[in-house]
Amino acid sequence: YGCNNFCTYCIVPYVRGRERSREPQKILEEVRELALNGYKEVTLLGQNVNSYMNHPGADLEGAGEINSFAKLLDAVCKIDGIERVRFISPHPKDFTDDVIEAIANCEKVCKSIHLPLQSGSTNVLKVMNRKYTKQQYLELAYKIKEKIPNVSLTTDIIVGFPGETEEDFEDTLDVVEKLKFEQVFMFIYSRRKGTVADKMDNQIPEDVKHRRFNKLKALVENQIEDNNKKYLGTIQKVLIDGTSKNNKNTLSGRTDGNKVVVIDADKKYISKIVDVKITEECMWYLKGE
Repeated sequence: YGCNNFCTYCIVPYVRGRERSREPQKILEEVRELALNGYKEVTLLGQNVNSYMNHPGADLEGAGEINSFAKLLDAVCKIDGIERVRFISPHPKDFTDDVIEAIANCEKVCKSIHLPLQSGSTNVLKVMNRKYTKQQYLELAYKIKEKIPNVSLTTDIIVGFPGETEEDFEDTLDVVEKLKFEQVFMFIYSRRKGTVADKMDNQIPEDVKHRRFNKLKALVENQIEDNNKKYLGTIQKVLIDGTSKNNKNTLSGRTDGNKVVVIDADKKYISKIVDVKITEECMWYLKGE
């Protein structure tokens, strides 16, 4: 819970306080209980998961052997009944090699990583107080892709942060071009009272924000359309989690890489991981049989 990073656009540290790590054994007990109740997938959730047990005030003595996020991932993977483990959200500045190794080496950890970028401009990142540069982010992403060849990378991007120039925005497009994210969660910067960015003088006009947003959106959608084609004809393992939101006569689930897949199938497959042949791509989801 909480966050120590104080990104200048974010209110979280002010409303949720400093980072606190839950006791590892309590987390493992909760996961075991979920497994006994038939759950197949768990998500480890935090404002900054990869600073788990690595912040002032963390009770390392009470943690025992599990004194890092990588070790927590390993421990959760050893619990019988749990077949998939996800986590969100990590901070790029804290993404350590042992976490990359844990994802690569543990079959149960989904090869889907949400790696928030926020901006591709080193200048904007500095003003955001993100504590990494464009080059450092790219190097981390390339390292992840090298160690985990089948990884799906997703990200967050804020368009129109105070002081963002056209050159800064082009840097963001450049990162998106290079990394071809599986999904990009795009946001037009909006002011949050009580944050540093809200008090900045160089706010971007709304029409400029929307123009840049639309340009980014067009690039991302073209990439997703191209990315989706690689799935056609492949067999994907899909955890069926229920009926489709748009059609109660079809089932919906997710691949290891977190792609939504819709299939016509018997409801007996709900809560099971099944092999699905992908037959059609529909931008935001896939169809299969």
